[in-house]
Amino acid sequence: MSWILLATVGQFLNAIVAIFDKYIVSDEKVLPRPFVYAFYSCLITGFWIVIYVAGFIPGLADLGVPTLRNVERPSIEVVAMSFLAAYTFFIALVSMFDALKRADATNAMPIIGSVSALSSFGLSYLFLDATLSENFIFGVVLLSVGTLLVAQTLPKKSVILNVAHSGLFFALHYITMKALFLDTSFDNGFFWSRVAFVLFTLSLLLVPAYYQKIREQTSETSKKAGGIVLLAKVFAGVAAFMLLKATDMGDVSVVQALGGLQYVFIIIITILFAHWLPESATDRDMRPKVFFRKILYVVVILVGFFVLFT
Repeated sequence: MSWILLATVGQFLNAIVAIFDKYIVSDEKVLPRPFVYAFYSCLITGFWIVIYVAGFIPGLADLGVPTLRNVERPSIEVVAMSFLAAYTFFIALVSMFDALKRADATNAMPIIGSVSALSSFGLSYLFLDATLSENFIFGVVLLSVGTLLVAQTLPKKSVILNVAHSGLFFALHYITMKALFLDTSFDNGFFWSRVAFVLFTLSLLLVPAYYQKIREQTSETSKKAGGIVLLAKVFAGVAAFMLLKATDMGDVSVVQALGGLQYVFIIIITILFAHWLPESATDRDMRPKVFFRKILYVVVILVGFFVLFT
């Protein structure tokens, strides 16, 4: 199925983005403040509205590329959900980047994914009339056990709070986007959510304290660092579009289950390219005991994903 391949490639790109993010927020010479990085992440995500230009190329619209022909004047519900999607995404990013600044991506990202998956499933049941699977309890137990195994490797309790907070708000973001697509079409919902991302992010500049923080950090960032940030957000934008399109084309439960692949990809990339990646971007502890422990909790979480969502 093409949408399963789309979701798999999207999770692979997300794994690359997670490593980029770890490097960016950990290296003081790049962009160390999570708030500022979240600001630019949201802003660049919003500018993915340019993909609608490709819809004018003959044949691409038939392949699923969104087109302006399907964009309509938004209702108040569409506007409200678009801005809520932007707000929840921004808050989730701030907490995630703060966690990545103090913990390895292979430790933080599985917990964020597990909390997001469990919260998404519960919120879908409450607000989107989703039905609980027969294996719900078993899947929850496996995800919880895997998450607890990962939590034992995190250095501070505050990091656990950050990843749990991030996972919850990512869930709120995805639920809002799903509700938006149900209320209108994918093309229309994606368009107005990107507009909301740009407007919400720029509105932060109206707060003097935020403006000063963003201005100071931006002025201290080199062009090279800016290029790294831009490259990371290009990958993130492509991954986000692929996952949202896969959700629209196929089974949302399977797409969520495939989210567990991201952690496998992170570990594989870290192992294969550790010698070429910056030290701040990877986990250098490759002792057999540590390696097999990570493999164990990734396997437990992967099984939990598939049991819960299939």
